[in-house]
Amino acid sequence: MFASRPAVHPVEAPPPTDPVEQPRGVLMKDLPGMPGTPGGLGLRLAQFVFAAVALAVMASTNDFPSVTSFCFLVAAAILQCLWSFSLAIVDIYALLVKRCLRNRRAVCLFAIGDGITAALTFSAACASSGITVLIDNDLDLCSENHCASFESATAMAFLSWFALSPSFLLNFWSMASG
Repeated sequence: MFASRPAVHPVEAPPPTDPVEQPRGVLMKDLPGMPGTPGGLGLRLAQFVFAAVALAVMASTNDFPSVTSFCFLVAAAILQCLWSFSLAIVDIYALLVKRCLRNRRAVCLFAIGDGITAALTFSAACASSGITVLIDNDLDLCSENHCASFESATAMAFLSWFALSPSFLLNFWSMASG
């Protein structure tokens, strides 16, 4: 009848033995897709590949400079390629040396850069899709233009934005919660 009740005493976790494993002052969770993880590297490479394909397809046509939204798509794809490639190199370095990239300043920089490139890529893809619909459906001028190339470049820009969105959301959430 008088069973003993165990007392619960808090026990501290032992400090990490490897300082590279958990840097001092960083308490953020290691989520897949964040900078310095294999998922983050995969997202960066997908962003780079889709933006590079959009750029290559658009540059293969000779009449894209005549439409402002297509020039905007080319500029946004160049910026997306540069941003994604440079952060992919940073992710590869972090994975090779087992370095943590999730400190407050780095995450803030990644979130701001991802937000800017995401907004530019999405707006350029939307503007280009509007022009391709105008050329194809409304004006019926696809026989004179490279509609298939314009449509595929626009689709690649949207795919690049879809790959960029998780990176931005994870970095923004990490910045806001950290």
